[in-house]
Amino acid sequence: AYKRFSELLPKEERDSACSARVPKSHILTLPELRANPFQHRICHVFSTSETGDDSMSFEDFLDMLSVFSDSATSDIKSHYAFRIFDFDDDGTLDRKDLEQLVNCLTGQGEESRLSSAEMEQLIQNILEESDIDKDGTINLSEFQHVVSRSPDFARCRGLQR
Repeated sequence: AYKRFSELLPKEERDSACSARVPKSHILTLPELRANPFQHRICHVFSTSETGDDSMSFEDFLDMLSVFSDSATSDIKSHYAFRIFDFDDDGTLDRKDLEQLVNCLTGQGEESRLSSAEMEQLIQNILEESDIDKDGTINLSEFQHVVSRSPDFARCRGLQR
């Protein structure tokens, strides 16, 4: 992990990789993130940058790798997945978050975009399945409940080599 992290830094900064921050643009060059539709959200969620530039320290990078590893528990994976899907960072998945999530998964092109009616029906189906307290949003515990019924979720890996 240290080797991969330091290789994202300019040569002159590699000796001090433990105290350096890798810019988001360099993190996004990782093959595992390059084609990931949530690449920007992943960087945002794992970055501890105080400037909001989504750069990563070595510790941030390790956190990201550990969450995507086989050894991470389903609870940890679902916690971070929830944070990645919570586009407005308000602690719930509302209709707007769900729409952005679907758009990320289906692609941003005109030919792959769902119609308004299709999007509304899909969001309604997601909420009917997941929104246990019927408040119109999905909270973390509701999300984790749905994920617990999906055995494939724990096997999902984002950043493995």
